[in-house]
Amino acid sequence: MSAEKTDLQIKLLGGATLGLGTGLLGLIHGWNSNDKSPFLGWLWGSAFWLSVAIGMLMLIMIFRVFNSEWTPIVRRQLEHGLAAFPWLALCFAPLVAFALFGGDNSGILWSWVNPATSTIEVTSEITVGEDVLHQKKASYLNLYFFVFRMILYFAIFCGLGYWMRKVSFSQDLDGDPKWTHLGMKLSAVGIPAAALALTFGAFDMFMSLEYQWFSTMYGVWFFAGSIRAALAVTIITCLYLSTKGSLQGIYKQAHQYDLACLSLAFTVFWAYISFSQYFLIYSANIPEETFWYTIREINPNTGERSGWFWVSMGLIFGHFFFPFLYLLFYRNKIVAPRIVFIVCWILLFHLLDLYWNIIPGREIAPGSAVGMEARPFFGSYLLWGLASLFGVGCICAWAVCRSYKSSEAESIPVRDPRILESLNYHE
Repeated sequence: MSAEKTDLQIKLLGGATLGLGTGLLGLIHGWNSNDKSPFLGWLWGSAFWLSVAIGMLMLIMIFRVFNSEWTPIVRRQLEHGLAAFPWLALCFAPLVAFALFGGDNSGILWSWVNPATSTIEVTSEITVGEDVLHQKKASYLNLYFFVFRMILYFAIFCGLGYWMRKVSFSQDLDGDPKWTHLGMKLSAVGIPAAALALTFGAFDMFMSLEYQWFSTMYGVWFFAGSIRAALAVTIITCLYLSTKGSLQGIYKQAHQYDLACLSLAFTVFWAYISFSQYFLIYSANIPEETFWYTIREINPNTGERSGWFWVSMGLIFGHFFFPFLYLLFYRNKIVAPRIVFIVCWILLFHLLDLYWNIIPGREIAPGSAVGMEARPFFGSYLLWGLASLFGVGCICAWAVCRSYKSSEAESIPVRDPRILESLNYHE
């Protein structure tokens, strides 16, 4: 391993220690002072990198099932990305640990975790346990079942990640086609398993922050956003390796074009799911559903547009219309600076999309007109979240760099049955 690569890994570990250490201090402070902000920030920062890893896992299995001729070169870079899953599981462990061992403050993030002491988010007159909406969901939203599910989700992600890497890396050593067939079979089973895990994971980690609200389309929204983020990171990685790394002369314009086309397709899909969720809730006009959007559009005490309304408009025009129109043009898909610009744009707005989904919530405010107020856009959770985002990102990047250097795998899957087609792929 070169001194330059070793130095990079040391810096990444230092950044991870700084970011995660700051975030952990925030969690302890928040638990002691009953301040939810550090927990919201930690969840937001960790969710971003988890979504990237989940998107990479789903892309690998989709590539395997369809057995596309152009994908082996790109797939290998995604396989290295799966090395982050065990570390992401550790990053989510503190949130589960505080829920499990947090005592009276165990429900500081997810109020339903401790229904006996957590007060309902609209009024301080009753506890969560006395809320009929929680009582109807208590068989699902209870602490021990939640902990079991979280362990199961990450077991599925880590297990599938391990086997997707194993079948590919093992084929580099012996060239046996059985690994290709095994990878396809595992992917056929793994796609529905991972789909269920990411769907219910989104329900548990994000949607249940406001346990009274529900949307059957929420998991599909998370899937669409995760694929968009994974494609963006993949394009950046492949372009970097094609100019300064092991993919020089290997990663071609045709590969980049297809990845950009997928980005365009999932931009449309994300918009379709997001609009459909809003439209269905708007049409049904059920109070238990509409309040989630209401607090993201108006100030409940004044009836005026809140700061979150402009974030909503930003997501519509910045996360859909602009990338959609931009990626329609051929040159924007193949010219490196242009595609790097738009995928960085997509990553920024994906981060904003997660922030918009996680942070707004109802806080008890006895002196206000309606007894509650929505958390504003700017708050201490933003600073705590940026620290966690940096720390988790560094540990994930360290895991990926370590995978590139410590694994026995080649820079491309040299013995994959379709590697020659991938090397010679053209538009």
